[in-house]
Amino acid sequence: MLVGEPLFPVETDGSADDKAGRVLVIACGALAREIVAIREKNRLDHLDITCLPAKLHNSPEKIPDEVRRAILKNADTYSDILIAYGDCGTGGLLDKVLEETGARRIDGAHCYAFFTGIDEFDQMEDDQLGTFYLTDFLARHFQTMVIEPLGLDWHPHLRDMYFAHYTRVLYLAQTDDPALEDAARRAADRLGLPFEMRRTGYGLLQPFLDKGQTD
Repeated sequence: MLVGEPLFPVETDGSADDKAGRVLVIACGALAREIVAIREKNRLDHLDITCLPAKLHNSPEKIPDEVRRAILKNADTYSDILIAYGDCGTGGLLDKVLEETGARRIDGAHCYAFFTGIDEFDQMEDDQLGTFYLTDFLARHFQTMVIEPLGLDWHPHLRDMYFAHYTRVLYLAQTDDPALEDAARRAADRLGLPFEMRRTGYGLLQPFLDKGQTD
């Protein structure tokens, strides 16, 4: 069951109204499709999902308070709460919220790290600095998540200023979708950067969700 306003159509289970013994996943909206896919694939029917807006990444200082609000709203209802966020630029403030509330988050600084694996991501960073990363979500929403917030439609000359120190676009693909690969290639062209691609699947997200098993 997807709690709150769905980001895309999801069938819900009417029996999920009784939350006793159920687990809530509070997730970044950028991970909604992936979490629903994992839940359905692995039949994790005890998981409910609520998503915060992906645009919070443009104001990461707001993420801890929004996550805290979602936790406190549901703390007396669910047996366990999982947080599908990395640190995501909060400078450790999100972890302080989790210490206060007892909720658990996935390991890693951001989704790029937990999709690739943390050690693998660190190695990629060491191998080539200046990488601009895309995920399925960012490939799908490149216009609204990158181009529009940076004002590149109206001020295309800013592209060279924003991306002067980048050396490539690396698409971390969660799915095998030719349409998304094409979108990612177009994004690289838009930024004037070489394109590379690595298929990661769901990385550490799948075992993290498996932790939310109820007795």
